[in-house]
Formats: sequence, C-alpha cells, structure tokens
Amino acid sequence: MKSFLIERGARRGYSRGFVAAVLASALSFAATATDIEDAMHQDNYQDGRYDNPWAPFSLKYGALLKELFKRNRFRGQDFGEVPREDDPLAAYQALNADSVSWIGHATMMIRDGQDVVLTDPHLSDWALTAKRRTAPALRAAQIPPLHFAVVSHNHYDHLDEETVMALPAETLWLVPMGLAEWFRERGRGNVVELNWWQSHRVGGWTAHCVPVQHWSRRIGQSTNSTLWCGWMLESPTRRYFFAGDTGYFKGFEQIGAHFGSIDVAMLPIGAYYPESFLAYQHMSPPEALQAFQDLRAQYMLPMHWGSFKLTREPIAEPPFSLRRALAHSGVDEARVRTLAIGETWAVPSASD
Repeated sequence: MKSFLIERGARRGYSRGFVAAVLASALSFAATATDIEDAMHQDNYQDGRYDNPWAPFSLKYGALLKELFKRNRFRGQDFGEVPREDDPLAAYQALNADSVSWIGHATMMIRDGQDVVLTDPHLSDWALTAKRRTAPALRAAQIPPLHFAVVSHNHYDHLDEETVMALPAETLWLVPMGLAEWFRERGRGNVVELNWWQSHRVGGWTAHCVPVQHWSRRIGQSTNSTLWCGWMLESPTRRYFFAGDTGYFKGFEQIGAHFGSIDVAMLPIGAYYPESFLAYQHMSPPEALQAFQDLRAQYMLPMHWGSFKLTREPIAEPPFSLRRALAHSGVDEARVRTLAIGETWAVPSASD
C-alpha cells in the first residue's frame, strides 16, 4: 500500500521523497499519539524544555546530509521574480476597508476597523546569517499605530531585534511562554506571555495562543527553552488564524473544530525542501493547503516565502507548487489569495 501511494503521488506531480516523508510522518504520529486532541492538551513542559506531546521534537541531521548530496529537483527551473506592489503604503491607504497586507515573510498587517495588528514583525535586512533577498514592503517608521503585535517563536526570521527596537517602545507584544524576559531586557516591558490555549483580551479583541508543530532555539536561549505557537486573533467581527511556523499535523482539524468559523488563515508555504528533513517543522505548499481545509477557513493567505533563501527550493517557487496542489484539490481557487509583497487585500464581508 505504501509503495502504491508513493507512485500515485509521483504521477500527480509530487516527488516520491515528499510523499514518503508525509507517510512517514503519519505513521510516526499514529505510533506516538492516538488521540491528537488529548495530546494537544497535555503538559508541554518537562525537565526545562517545551515539546510537542503528539510528536516529540527530533531533527534528523543524517537525512539532511544525505539530501545535500542529492541533485536539487528544481535545478534549471526558472520561477521568475518575487512579485511586489509598486507603492505599498499608497495601496494600503487607498483601501478604506478591513484588510490584510503582506509586508514580507511572516509579517502580516491586519487592519480591522480602527485597529492594526502585526504578526512576527521582521523589517530588517538580515535574519542572523540569512540576508534578505526581497525588501519588506514597509519599514518600521511607516507602520501605522499598532493595537498590538504577536510573535510566534524565537527563530531569527520571526523574532527580529532590530525591528522590535524600531517599533514604538509602548507597543503591546503577545508572545509564547519564555519570551517575555527577552523583551523586558530590551526595555520593551509591555509584553504578555501565554501558554497554549491561554487567551488575552486587548480592547475588543481576544488573542488565543494555540499549538503548532515547531521548535525553538536562539543564541542565549537553548533548544526548546521557550515555546512556539500559532495565534487565533478574534476581533469584534472576524476571526484570523496566524500559524507562525509549523509542520503539518492533524491538530489543524482540532483548532478548526474548537474555534468554529475562521475568516482568514495565514499559513506558511516556504522553506520546505528537502521534505525528508524539513517536514516536521515546515509545511510544503500542498500540506499548507490541507491545513487550510482542515481548519475549514474561508480564505487562505500564503506567507513565509519570497524574502529569505532558507532552504533548497528557489525563493519564488512555493506559489507554483501551491497552484498545482490547488488544481487537484477541489478547493475554489478564489479562496486562496497569493499576495505580492506589499499588496493589501480587502477581507470580504460575510455577505460577499
């Protein structure tokens, strides 16, 4: 059966390695957590470390070394340039509606009523040693006054010290467990840290910290000494899901069932190849599309591609893979909106 599924996946345009990785992940999950809902509510902190109770963290560096000696399946293919909005600030200001703007990488700017919320703000030119290939749509001085900002975890392409220090000192930061001290040490004391399934009210909003499948490490913060999370952001009228950084896991179904109707799901599609090494921590575009279906959200906004060259796929490739998966999925293509960097998308009303 396993060989049949791998060959069938290959005929549909996916690599045999990708299909095998997905099957291996599924088999591993079945062996370690038979009830994902219970696992997502188990204690995630043991012996000074956070972990994913349904699939404990383990990076297989042997698989990475093997992949580095293999031919890159994208070699010789041209995916063009990463699309950009010509005048992002003017486009944002001209649209008088609730909206989401893609600033770049995992930085999304949500405007809901009079409130502006920023996710994983990264507006500088480096993520530790990774140089930014595509400039952010806006710099810190151009960001409108913020209601609050959320951070998903401490990796350098998601938590950027230069950006944190450039944004107003009074900015309210919502962060996963273990990260508040990092902010306070830098004079950013308006910070609230949450564990999975905890919530915080900010005016008319409620921000829910939810489980995703990832890990953490940073200079000065050892492996998994701080938590990672996704965010369900409920305004008075809408519900926005921001996944941060995550591998695919069946918990998306539980998140969708727990919260009900989700208007917009912001899901990562890049930094996924080679899948044999990265599937645990980063979704491929087809997996992100499956997560969108599991969540039962109305619209999907892909992110986490086009800014940094973090893995072996070409920087502009992920939308092409997503488009192929979408063609085979039965999902209405109008529900998946791949934005240009700096593009602002008006969130449809319930009657649209």
